Amino acid sequence: MIEEGAVAVIHFVGRLAGDDAGAVFDTSDVDVALEEGIYHNNRDYAPLEIQIGDESTFPEIEAAVQTMNEGETKTVRLDPEEAFGTHHEDRIVEVPRADLEAQSETTATEGDLVGSDLTDGIDDACTGWITDVTADTVEIDFNHELAGEPVEFEIRLLSVND
Repeated sequence: MIEEGAVAVIHFVGRLAGDDAGAVFDTSDVDVALEEGIYHNNRDYAPLEIQIGDESTFPEIEAAVQTMNEGETKTVRLDPEEAFGTHHEDRIVEVPRADLEAQSETTATEGDLVGSDLTDGIDDACTGWITDVTADTVEIDFNHELAGEPVEFEIRLLSVND
């Protein structure tokens, strides 16, 4: 058992576990990112260091890591409530296109990121995605992009540092 305070070094692969089961959405392994077509130049792919007990990752992943031996691989499934939350319709807002474009000084385009500071519909500082643009309005979804999705993480324990 890995004790609290120890640092576990892992590689992980995050996959969807629902309707699109198996689709990789994140990884710390550059080879997996390239193979799955999710590689991004601006990202540093490297093993993740988790300090046991500091609550820096999902509790279910930390609990699984604590029971692992170096070199071992485990898969942990998380329901939406344990991972990125449930999808809330009230976190989807519609704003006047002219107002949004005037505030952001750009043209609203589907898929663009928007800060909640540009809307009156969401109180906390967060980022949303433009999901629909009409001549008059822009729809923005402030849910996490994986909200409502069950996910699984394949974890490979590389080493443990006390």
